[in-house]
Amino acid sequence: MSVSKKHFVRFALILLTVVAVSINAKAQTDKIEGLWYNDVKSAKIQITKESNGKFYGKVVWLKEPLKNGKPKVDEMNSDEKLRSRPRLGLPVLADFVKDGDNKYTGGTIYDPNNGKTYSCKMTYKGETLDIRGYIGISLFGRTTTWSRAE
Repeated sequence: MSVSKKHFVRFALILLTVVAVSINAKAQTDKIEGLWYNDVKSAKIQITKESNGKFYGKVVWLKEPLKNGKPKVDEMNSDEKLRSRPRLGLPVLADFVKDGDNKYTGGTIYDPNNGKTYSCKMTYKGETLDIRGYIGISLFGRTTTWSRAE
């Protein structure tokens, strides 16, 4: 086999490997992973599945990122030490596990508008995600609907 044919075969094998890996990585992405607008579209939340198999979400975009000319911070947090952390990058969803085809349970949601953390469950509905935050049992809670932001 000529040198140019060897290089072509080597290139083709590398290209096929890259394509196979990227297809496999895409196939392993869960349907809730990605960017979501909150209910009032004032923030985008990036939901990811971490190595522990649980789902987490953090704020990656704010419609109004500044307050009085400075980046918004987590000023309502009940823990005074956390009040200076930026709202951009703020973790707001934690510890969700997949519970069936479209349900995610066992997690918490943090509301930076009041500084409180609630038990939470999520239900995937295609281009929307129902987020139910509650105290104790889900009967005593509130549901908001997030929409896909990609």
